[in-house]
Amino acid sequence: MVDSVLNHPSLPLGARAREPVRARLRSVGALMGPAFVVAVAYVDPGNFATNMAGGAQYGHLLLWVIVSASATAVFVQYLSAKLGVATGRNLPELCREHYPRPVVRGLWVQAELVTMATDLAEFVGAAVALNLLFGIPLLPAAVLTAVVSLAILGLAPLRRRRFEKIIVTLLSIVLAGFVYQTLQLGPLTDAGAGLVPGFAGVDSVLLATGMLGATVMPHAIYLHSALTQHRSDPDPAQRRRTLRATVVDLGAALGIAGLVNVSMLLIAADALHGSALPSDTLEDMHGSLGTTLGPAAGVAFAVALLASGLAASSVGTYSGEVVMAGFLRRRVPLLLRRVVTMAPALAVLAAGVDPMRALVLSQVVLSFGIPFALFPLVALSRRRDVMGDLVNRRWTTAAGVTAALLISGLNLFLLHRTLFA
Repeated sequence: MVDSVLNHPSLPLGARAREPVRARLRSVGALMGPAFVVAVAYVDPGNFATNMAGGAQYGHLLLWVIVSASATAVFVQYLSAKLGVATGRNLPELCREHYPRPVVRGLWVQAELVTMATDLAEFVGAAVALNLLFGIPLLPAAVLTAVVSLAILGLAPLRRRRFEKIIVTLLSIVLAGFVYQTLQLGPLTDAGAGLVPGFAGVDSVLLATGMLGATVMPHAIYLHSALTQHRSDPDPAQRRRTLRATVVDLGAALGIAGLVNVSMLLIAADALHGSALPSDTLEDMHGSLGTTLGPAAGVAFAVALLASGLAASSVGTYSGEVVMAGFLRRRVPLLLRRVVTMAPALAVLAAGVDPMRALVLSQVVLSFGIPFALFPLVALSRRRDVMGDLVNRRWTTAAGVTAALLISGLNLFLLHRTLFA
C-alpha cells in the first residue's frame, strides 16, 4: 500500500517522502491509549493527599521522592506493557501458569487488598470533591461516584477506544486544574533544593512511602499488561513496532502524570508551607488555596480532584477484574465487585474517619503491595521461555530487582521506625 502511494505519478516528490512519516505516525497513534488509562492511577486522590501534605508540611524537601518515583513508574510500566505484548497474556495469568497454587492464592489475596486500598482513595477523594463543589454529604457523594464510574466502566473493554477517550478527557481536566494553580504561584524559589534526597523524621518517611505507593501503583502494574496483551502478534517485527509505540505512549502519558505530581507538591510548598493557614485535610487545602491563590484556584483544585476520583475509580475496578480473572480464572459481576470494593470506603466515611488520614494510609498500603507485583514481573520478564525475543537484557533485570529491593527496604524501614521508634 505504501509502495503504491510512493510510486504514484500524480503525487509531488515531497508528498511521496512525507507519506511514510504520516503512515508511521498514524500507526503509532493507533497503538496509543493504554498508558493514558494507566496514567490516571498516578494522579488519583491519593496523590493529592500525599503530595499536597508533603509540600504543606515539609516544603520542597520531598520533591526528590516524586521525581524518583515517577522515573521508576515509567520503567515499571514499560516492563508490564512489554510482558503483555510479548506473551499475549497479563501478569496475573502468567503468575497462575508458572507459580505453585499457594503462591498464586497469596498473590491474589494481597492484590485484592491493594485494589480495596485503591478504591478507598478514589471514593473518598471524589466524595470530598463533590462535597466541596456542591455541598453533597460524603456518603451520598461516594454512592454517586460509584454510579458514574460504573457508567464509564461499562464502555470497557467492548468499546475500549471510547473508554480511553473519556479517561484521557478526565486526565486533561486534572492537568488543566493544576496548570492554572501553578500559574498563580509566580516565580518558584528554592525548588531545586528538594531534589537532594533527605528526610526530616519518621513522619516524613511515612509520607514518602505514601507518595511512592501513590505513584508506583501496584494495581496499575497488573492492568497495563492486560491492556497490551491483545496487541501481541506472532510476527517479531510487529511486536517490536508495537513496543516502540508503547514507549511513545508511556513517555507522553506518564510525563503528564509526573508534571501533575510535581505541581501538586510545588503548589502546596509555595502556597501553604510556613503559613498560618490550615492544611491538614483536603477541605483545608481547598480553602487555603482559595485564600492564597484566589477563589478560582480553590475551584480548580476541587474540579481536578473530582475528575481524578471518577477516572481512577473506573480504572481501579477495571484492574480488579483483571486480578480476579487472571489469578483465579473467575469473573465476578461488575455490580457485585463494585459493591464489595466500595464497602471499605463507605465504612470509613460512615465511621467519621478523617478522609485525609485515610487517603495517606491507603497509599502506604499500596506501597507495601508494590514488591508483590514487581518481583514476579521482573522474574517472568527475564525468562526467554516466557518472553521470547523480547526477553529482558541483563541491565533491565538488574534495574528491576534494584527498584523492588529499594521499595521493599523503604517499607521495612518505615515498619521498624513505626513499631520500635
